[in-house]
Amino acid sequence: MYIEQLYTGCLAEAAYYIESNGVAAIVDPLRETEPYIALAEARGAKIKYIFETHFHADFVSGHIDLAAKTGATIVYGPAAKTGYDIIEATDGQVFELGALKIKVLHTPGHTPESSCYLLSDENGKAHSLYSGDTLFIGDVGRPDLAQKTGEITAEDMAGSLYDSLRSKIMPLPNDIIVYPAHGAGSACGKKMSDERSALLGDQKRDNYALGDLTRDEFIKELTTGIAPPPQYFAKAAAQNKTGYKAFDDVMKQSVRPMTANEVEAALMAGNLILDTRNQNDYRDGHIKGSWFIGLNGQFAPWAGALIENLHQAIVVIADQGKEGEAVMRLARVGYDNVVGYLEGGMDTWVKSGKSAATIPSLTPEAFAEKGVGSAKVMDVRKPSEFSEGHLVEADNVPLDFFTELIHNIDLNQTYAIHCKGGYRSMIAASILEALGAKGVIDLMGGFDKIKLTSAKTIVPTIA
Repeated sequence: MYIEQLYTGCLAEAAYYIESNGVAAIVDPLRETEPYIALAEARGAKIKYIFETHFHADFVSGHIDLAAKTGATIVYGPAAKTGYDIIEATDGQVFELGALKIKVLHTPGHTPESSCYLLSDENGKAHSLYSGDTLFIGDVGRPDLAQKTGEITAEDMAGSLYDSLRSKIMPLPNDIIVYPAHGAGSACGKKMSDERSALLGDQKRDNYALGDLTRDEFIKELTTGIAPPPQYFAKAAAQNKTGYKAFDDVMKQSVRPMTANEVEAALMAGNLILDTRNQNDYRDGHIKGSWFIGLNGQFAPWAGALIENLHQAIVVIADQGKEGEAVMRLARVGYDNVVGYLEGGMDTWVKSGKSAATIPSLTPEAFAEKGVGSAKVMDVRKPSEFSEGHLVEADNVPLDFFTELIHNIDLNQTYAIHCKGGYRSMIAASILEALGAKGVIDLMGGFDKIKLTSAKTIVPTIA
């Protein structure tokens, strides 16, 4: 028996490779299929099954392409209706993988079709649970992603999840390993741990959702304080359910070099110019009207949260050699309409005689000493971060909700923007500049650095 977790930090997502006697299965693969195929080939194995725990909302799965390339069979649990061929397994159905057995446990609650897969070893002993978004380390899946107006509420789904956890998962042996689909940083839960696996017995002891809660208490806990899902979630889930363009075709059409003149024309035509370099490089010189979302942060989730049109034509600005990575990571969240990239990056833009814009900035010390005059201080951190401590004069405009809040922002005003460390604030500054705000100022270092200066902050009193 061989098991490998393939973790992708940008999405805080875990896929799994399981193998026995030269036969392999993949659980919850990402859009690009090469890592799974290469791993199987390196180990001399053939991929037989692709197990999907549910219709993922935070990324587009690679199940369809992987099945087409390997001949593997896609398996979902009960209630999964798709636009392509699958085995819609029954609750309790068992699949053989070499000398191993994989049992389907239907665990509705995160979504109606959510299922976990219980792996038993060569001796028939329960070994590990591939729990998808049903059970995380320290948390459980959010219950608000399968709502249909007038039919299913978040409270209904939370109740189903309570029943699933207690009837299907908690009776399992304490010594089995829980392998979830996500870790800390994912928007699929509220308080996930940094741990990427754990013993079920430890989760029974430490995970609040498996604690001594009544059904009503569980429902209230799960539905209180949950942030709205990013706008792309429903779109990604639909693609996973109905199908999507082949990933290889997306890469072939998108990783296309463009001249500076072509990029300029694309900008004038309404294409989104997406600058994926480091935020400091963007600050020091960028194409005016472009957006910044850097590859060095949670690139794909922020692109999904902020680019409202899934079919938006996008031109990538990237460090040389990173163009393909940018296209791949956009495709992971369903953005398949990248039309090309600026060949040679910003050096080409400048050498062609075109002007580069800059974002004015203030060091933490300069801000503490001089302030920002008539500019308004905008804190784009999450409300929970803001409530833990913030600048006296700051308005909280969370980047998470920028697409909704932007319509109420006065663009005739100059904004001095900060987040925790500088990544999110540069995204916000780029969007405001592109929309025509009077001015934007980058407060360098973010709140973490500013709070170490003499700048006036409000920090809640700890009782």
